[in-house]
Amino acid sequence: MEYVEPVVGIAICLCTPVCKYLQYHRKLNDYVRNFKRIRDELNCKMEDIELQLKAELLRPLGKITKKGVENWLKDVKEMIREALVVENKVSNGRYLCRACNGKLVAVKTREMKEFLDKAPKASEGLAMDGPSGGLPLPTSELVGEEAVRNEIWACLMQEEVSKIGVWGMGGVGKTTIMKHIHNDLLKEQRFERVIWVTISKEFNVMKIQDDIAGALKLKEDWPREGHKLRRAAILSEMLKNAGKHVLILYDMWDKVSLEEVGIPKPCGGNGCKLVLTTRSEHVCKYMGCKVIKVKPLSEEEALILFLNKVGPNIVQSPTIMPTLKLVVNKCAGLPLTIVVVAGTMKGEDNPLIWKNALRELKERIGKVEGVEAGVIEHLKFTFDHVKDEKVKYCFLYCALYPEDFEIEKDELIECWIDEGFIDDMGTRQEMNDKGQVILKKLEDNCLLENVSSEEMKMHDTVRDMALSITRMNPRYMIQAGSRVEELPEKEQWSPDIEKVSLMYNSISEIPIDVLPTKCQLLTTLLLQNNPIKKISISFFTNMPCLSVLNLSLTKIESLPNSISELKNLTTLLLRGCSELRVLPCLSMLQELKKLDLCGTKIEEVPEGMDMLIKLRYLDLPVLTLKEMPTGLLPKLVHLQHLGFHENNQKTSLKAEEMEPLKKLEFLTGHYEDISEFNKFISSMQQSKKNLIKYSLQVGSHNMGCGSDKTVTIGGVQNWEGELIMHPIELQELNIIDLRGLVDDNSSFKNAIDLRVCRIWGCEGIECVVSLSSFASSSAHPFQSLEVLDLQFLPKLSALIMKDEGIDSATTSTLAPSTTFSHLKEITIFRCSSMKTLLPHWLRPNLQNLKEIWVSECNEIVEILGAATSEVEEKGSDALIKFHLPKLRKLELWRLPNLKSICSKSGVMVCDSLQLSQVAGDCYKLKRIPPFVPLVGNGLPFAYAPPSLTIRTETEWWEWLEWNWDDHPNFKNVLQSL
Repeated sequence: MEYVEPVVGIAICLCTPVCKYLQYHRKLNDYVRNFKRIRDELNCKMEDIELQLKAELLRPLGKITKKGVENWLKDVKEMIREALVVENKVSNGRYLCRACNGKLVAVKTREMKEFLDKAPKASEGLAMDGPSGGLPLPTSELVGEEAVRNEIWACLMQEEVSKIGVWGMGGVGKTTIMKHIHNDLLKEQRFERVIWVTISKEFNVMKIQDDIAGALKLKEDWPREGHKLRRAAILSEMLKNAGKHVLILYDMWDKVSLEEVGIPKPCGGNGCKLVLTTRSEHVCKYMGCKVIKVKPLSEEEALILFLNKVGPNIVQSPTIMPTLKLVVNKCAGLPLTIVVVAGTMKGEDNPLIWKNALRELKERIGKVEGVEAGVIEHLKFTFDHVKDEKVKYCFLYCALYPEDFEIEKDELIECWIDEGFIDDMGTRQEMNDKGQVILKKLEDNCLLENVSSEEMKMHDTVRDMALSITRMNPRYMIQAGSRVEELPEKEQWSPDIEKVSLMYNSISEIPIDVLPTKCQLLTTLLLQNNPIKKISISFFTNMPCLSVLNLSLTKIESLPNSISELKNLTTLLLRGCSELRVLPCLSMLQELKKLDLCGTKIEEVPEGMDMLIKLRYLDLPVLTLKEMPTGLLPKLVHLQHLGFHENNQKTSLKAEEMEPLKKLEFLTGHYEDISEFNKFISSMQQSKKNLIKYSLQVGSHNMGCGSDKTVTIGGVQNWEGELIMHPIELQELNIIDLRGLVDDNSSFKNAIDLRVCRIWGCEGIECVVSLSSFASSSAHPFQSLEVLDLQFLPKLSALIMKDEGIDSATTSTLAPSTTFSHLKEITIFRCSSMKTLLPHWLRPNLQNLKEIWVSECNEIVEILGAATSEVEEKGSDALIKFHLPKLRKLELWRLPNLKSICSKSGVMVCDSLQLSQVAGDCYKLKRIPPFVPLVGNGLPFAYAPPSLTIRTETEWWEWLEWNWDDHPNFKNVLQSL
């Protein structure tokens, strides 16, 4: 069978016209070079789109990836994997003539070029609002607000009410109520869509139009730019055709012209509803709404909420309770202030501290007029009770993001490190851990809200409080997410400004006539996510103290020379600047600690890099980079984070150059050969230095990564079979096309932390690990493994090879119960020597197995093996149970010699099974084992898992034999599935 594919390939080639055949033969090397170029371009385009998509998904409103973009990314990843297979075939000489290889490469190159031409356009947007009705919004429990929630719901269900205005002061609970309403509408499905659009203070018609268009999943030809009246006309038609929907305009500060935006007047006839939330009753009345006021909580409701948040030990203290009730009273029944003040006082069991807090609140509220100002003072009370000044700065930094923005936690902590809010603690990991502690502290004090495990956000009223502080000391200028198209006027750049945030706007150019006056104190300038193409040559001249400059995801092609004058610059972020091809000399930036050039198109390392001896973070995963100058890295001895592109062989790492980098914690990059890689690993082990996160590639083949600690070895030239060393804490290992690889060469006996293992195209390997490895190691190989993927291994006969002379009983003793005990997925493809997939002595270890996929393994006879002694002991007709409690998918394809899934009398106990698929040439398999067999009235009968689906060919189904004596109803049970 192993010769069939080459013969078929030659037959196909023989059908090719002679002139074309000769061209494939003569120009094979040219075809291969073009193939690699297109593959690299496609890979680079995929990474650019993923980077841009990530930026879009960070915006609010529950954005999700457009289906077309999602499909393109999925298909491209599969295409790159297929390209890898083609490259393996050609390098292995899988076909017997050059012409066949030439044709194979040419066809795949053409397919990749088509994908490249069909790449989504970032200018048209890669993300949109949630599916169908929308995405559920994260929210908290309602306390004492059921009455107003029910009133809003009743109005939504009444045909005669088409516009509803929900108003109340900041912090009274409008957001929580409306989130519950939003989610309940999705569950009820009485409306086809539920659209949530945040208006905020900086009202912008174009942004609202874009948000609604995104929620409606408008076609790709939605005009991202253009006159707002034309866009309004298009949007109006789309909303008219959108069926019954509820449009929630959240956080309106002033009246809005629905006609100007393009929102048709809702009415009973079209079944559409408009709900707006605002702090102004006047806005509700002007908009012609049914007015519903959200009132503060009653004293009893406020006390219940406060006690829920402050903790049980305080509730049980009789000496504190009288003061506590007075504190709650000062919160004026506003859920936000109640929760925030309770968070501040949580765990405080000293009555004197409670009395002092009451006195402070009285003094604060007495100084201001109006309930809104009182809310701000309550929140400032919490802010002032944060004892660590740097934690306060961390909180205020969040106000630099747009209103209602969902901020990535990791990104936020990185920003805090860049700003110096987190003290230098020796390692970046310790600083990150400190950042997590600060996030938790701010969350516990209710100054930040936890959106998900990855994201935080700031309540709009809390942000108002933060902004009121930043207007005084320190001085911030914040116009984030306002769609402003020009830099603020000169007059707004006052000399005492410290931080400026203009992120997520529509600024396309910074001309010379809008240069700010001298900004002596300016330390932070955030311009990311603006379509900036050009910055005037002298823009940075008047910013002597600038420390952090973020130009990520802009469209700049080059930086002005004046950037070299920023001698106090510590952080320069140019991530995702896909048009940037050259940087000025950086030698003067000797305070620089962080330089991020990921996703740029630079071809050479910037001049003067060798002078940046304080650099701690250097990210250069750039495919276009032509070389890494020898001798540069050893000068950057303080590096903690170093990133190169794993696919860029022109920037291959050298162990000798890496050796001085003793502080390195994060590394991505490429090693040309195993010898250099081994030297690096040996150096790490000798210095007892373990990287915290890494993704390393050896050779020419790449295969993505999903783990924090990944090594990919593939397509290595001039390898003579020397031992491959691995980092001790390796989590993901990919081995591709190592023809000289044999058993135990890869030291799997040390792979105790390995979670993902892929081995492709290694012709010499007969097993993944031998039993002798267990005897020679105190650690148990594969005790943490979750994914095992084995493909194109013609000599592989077993997962774990049993040594000669060892009987089954001894085998079971040697193989520890931890090996494969965490295995969730197993994939086997074209392993033509394997007869049994999972031997009987491994069965007890497979309690976490969820998916089995086996295809084109010509010699495989059974999937789950039963021991001979087991059969003899129980008898050939006895019931042998195979317990796989978590198995969800069992897929078998083109297995011509497969005779059984488990032994003849075997039963699979797997009531979680969702999909069983048998397809292709599996005609020797004549029996499906029962699933979850039960016995009733003294007779056995079969029960299928409730969620099971069976997919197969009708011809094979009719070919099956059924054991009527044991399970007379089994076929009938499965037939409907």
